[in-house]
Amino acid sequence: MEKIAAVFGSAGQLGVELVKEFRLRGYQVFAFDRAKVDITEAEAVEQNLAKINPAVVLNAAAYNQVDVAEREPQAAFQVNALAVRNLALACRQIDARLVHFSTDYVFDGRAGRPYKESDPPHPLGAYAVAKLAGEFYAQAYLENPLIIRTSGVFGPAGRHTARGNFIELMLRLAGEGREIRVVEDHIASPTFAPLLAARTADLVDRGAGGLFHIGGGTPISWYDYARMIFRVAGLEPQLKPTNEREYRTAARRPKYSALSNEKIESLGLEPMPPLEEAVRRYFELRQGA
Repeated sequence: MEKIAAVFGSAGQLGVELVKEFRLRGYQVFAFDRAKVDITEAEAVEQNLAKINPAVVLNAAAYNQVDVAEREPQAAFQVNALAVRNLALACRQIDARLVHFSTDYVFDGRAGRPYKESDPPHPLGAYAVAKLAGEFYAQAYLENPLIIRTSGVFGPAGRHTARGNFIELMLRLAGEGREIRVVEDHIASPTFAPLLAARTADLVDRGAGGLFHIGGGTPISWYDYARMIFRVAGLEPQLKPTNEREYRTAARRPKYSALSNEKIESLGLEPMPPLEEAVRRYFELRQGA
């Protein structure tokens, strides 16, 4: 019997990699971007999933404009929370497994260490509140959804998406020849999209459910991450550190939101490689594109 998977948010950095990875593993994959199916429309979600009857539904769609969400919290909640409810209800009707991706921003960053799944969330803004609500909706309507929190996703598709990624932003700013200022007091665990997709497929293959963290494995400040990017790219732009006090944003962000991979590694999944290795691989794929 053919295995069928549905991927929502298929045009994004993670969605592109999920489509590739699950096809490699023998799934017939139906890729849905927003133009095909708007997940905020419950009837459209229900009808499209009923037609294909997938065994697994992967939701990589998200509203991720963190600062804009402070001005339009309803829009963020519609996509990141209520749309997850639509997917969960549709999955329940057809007995499909839901894989939903969430964020390190559900934490306030005050722990000062990589966060584990057992750590209590404390979101700091509209975007983060909506993402946490999405987790709750998945858990409310399904017995055992797979919820994966991740951090700072970057993948080759970022060259072609509207939002891009941090690497592409740094390269663009370097090309403009101006001084670049990046915060040194915020730490995350940037995650390479192809590896995130592969670890996700590993969890699905094992029948895992519940909450998992999959981060890049290297806690690093955004300033040091930028330095690494330029080193790997062979560039020497004017890069200067700044901090939260100097660089104010509309939304509050966790100062330390790196994620611990201890739980996935305890299942025997391959550890994530050092971040610099993933960045070098990104550039290899970028040059070959």
